[in-house]
Amino acid sequence: MADFADVTHDVVSLLSSPQRDFLLRNNGDQIKIDSLKGKQLGLYFSASWCGPCRRFSPTLVEVYNEVAPKGDFEVIFVTADEDDESFSSYFSKMPWLAIPFSDSETRSRLEELFHVRGIPHLALLDGTGKVVTEDGVDIISEFGVEGYPFTSTRIQELRDQEEESRRNQSVRTLLVSRSPSRDFVISPDGKKILVSELEGKTVGLYFCMNLYGSCSDFTPRLVEVYNKLKAKGENFEVVLISLEEDEESFKEGFESAPWLSLPFKDKICGKLARFFELSTLPTLVIIGPDGKTLHPNVAEAIEDHGIDAYPFTPEKFAELDGIMKAKEASQTLESILVSGDQDYVIGKDGVKIPVSELKGKVVLLYFSAHWCPPCRAFLPKLIDAYHKIKAKQNALEVVFISSDKDQASFDAFFAGMPWLALPFGDSRKKFLSRKFRVSGIPMLVAIGSSGQTLTKEARDLVSLYGADAYPFTEERIKEIEAEQEETVKGWPEKVTNETHEHELALTRRRIYFCDGCNKEGHAWSYYCGECDFDLHPKCALEDKDDAKEEDKSKDGWVCDGEVCTKKA
Repeated sequence: MADFADVTHDVVSLLSSPQRDFLLRNNGDQIKIDSLKGKQLGLYFSASWCGPCRRFSPTLVEVYNEVAPKGDFEVIFVTADEDDESFSSYFSKMPWLAIPFSDSETRSRLEELFHVRGIPHLALLDGTGKVVTEDGVDIISEFGVEGYPFTSTRIQELRDQEEESRRNQSVRTLLVSRSPSRDFVISPDGKKILVSELEGKTVGLYFCMNLYGSCSDFTPRLVEVYNKLKAKGENFEVVLISLEEDEESFKEGFESAPWLSLPFKDKICGKLARFFELSTLPTLVIIGPDGKTLHPNVAEAIEDHGIDAYPFTPEKFAELDGIMKAKEASQTLESILVSGDQDYVIGKDGVKIPVSELKGKVVLLYFSAHWCPPCRAFLPKLIDAYHKIKAKQNALEVVFISSDKDQASFDAFFAGMPWLALPFGDSRKKFLSRKFRVSGIPMLVAIGSSGQTLTKEARDLVSLYGADAYPFTEERIKEIEAEQEETVKGWPEKVTNETHEHELALTRRRIYFCDGCNKEGHAWSYYCGECDFDLHPKCALEDKDDAKEEDKSKDGWVCDGEVCTKKA
C-alpha cells in the first residue's frame, strides 16, 4: 500500500466550495459537510458509462452497508459523468453522499488532488483527514468489509493471517468460518455436513459461475468423473464455491449437483478466491488428504483425461504429460478435423470439401464470430494476408470455426470470407476449442503441412508480419526478427522527446499504440517502461508537432476492461 502519511486534509475545505457547504443524498437531502468531521471517508471517483465502475460499485455498496451503521464511515461520490441525467440515474443506486453534479470545479480539483488517472478510483481518509490510501478499489475488492478500517496496519494484519493460513492449511482452515460461526457445508437437499467429515479425503474446491459458458460446459464432465469415482469407492468429494450474484442462479446450479457446497454468498467464497488467486473459471482446486493444496486447477486435465486424471498427484500429471506428448507427436490433420463421418469442411453454398484435400497444406484454424468487434477488426488483415500468400502459389488454407449464435449470423460473416469453414453448430468445434485452449477470440492456430501444430499465436504473427509470416514456422519468424534487427542499425538507442518527460529507449515491442500519433505500431518502439509510453520510431525521430497538436485537441477516456483511463 502506498504511503500517504504526510498528506492530511481539512474535510470542510476539501469538499466544500464558496457557494456550497453541503453534500447530497440521492433523495435530494442536503447534508452539512461539517457533520463529517472525525469520520473515515472514501472519495469514490466513478461514472455510469464506465464498465469497471459498474462492476465495482455493488461490492462497495455491500461493504458500506455493513460498515456505515457504525457511524464513523462515509463515502462521497465524485462523478465523471457528462450530464446531470446520467449522474442522477447512477447516483440513485448509491446509499452514500455525493458532490453535486453542478459543482464541476470541485470535482476537477479533487480529481487532480487525488491523482485520478483512471476510474474506478477510491481514496480513503482517516478521521483526522489523513490519506490512508488511494488504492481503495484494490483493498475493498481484495478484503471487503474485513479490511475495515482500511489502515495499512489492518491490511498487513489480514495478509499475515493469510500467510499463517497457508503455512497451517487444512480443510478446516479453508472451509470453516469464525464470523459468523459456521463449521459445515451443505448438500443439495439442505442438509448440513460437518467440515470435519471431509478431513482425510481428496477434496475438489469447484469455483463456478453458471453465466460463464465454460462453466456450463465443464460441469457435466465433472459430474461424470465425480460419479465414476464415487462408484469406485474413492475417497473424493467436491465442494462448490459459487460466485453467483443471485440466489436463484445458485439454486439452479446446485440443486441438481451430486456434491456439496458452501452456503450462498458465504464470505469464505471471496476469501478462497483471493487465497487461491483465482484467475479463470471454471477452476477446480485439489486439496489432498493432508489438507494441503495438491493442484491449483485440474479443470483442463479432467476435460482432457476424465477419470484418468485422478488422483491428481504430480506423478499422475507426469504420466499424463507423456501421453499428451505422444499424441501431439502423432498428430495429423485428420486426427483433429475428422470425427466419425464428419470428414469434411464446407465452401461457399455449403459445398463439402473432404479434409483429405487439405493434406500437405498449411491450415489456419480461425476461431471467430460476427458479434465480436476484435474479430471483425482482424478479418481484413487476415483476408489481405491470405490473398497475398495464395498469389505466390503457396499451399495455404483457412478454416473458419464459428462462435456465432445462429445460422444467419454465421452465413452473413462467412459470406465475406474467401476460405472454408466448419458447418455452423458442428460438434468438432467443441473438441477443437478444448484442444487448443480457446479462451478468447479471434484466435488463429497454424497447422503445418505435416499435420503438426506450428503455433497458437498465428493471429499475432499475421498482425505483425502479414503475409510474410508464412509458413508460420519458428525458423521463419527468426528470419523476420533478424531482418528487423538490421533495419534499426544506426538508430539511437535512447532519445528524448518533448511529448514525454523521461528518456525513451529503443525497445522491441510486438504490437502497441503510439502515444504520439495514436496509430498501431509493430516490432520497435521508443519506450518508457515506467510510464508505459510508446512512440513509433517515426514519431520519435521526426518532427511531429502537427500530430502532437492534433492529439492535444482530443478529450475523453479509454476503457480496457479493468479500468477507464483518461487520454493523455
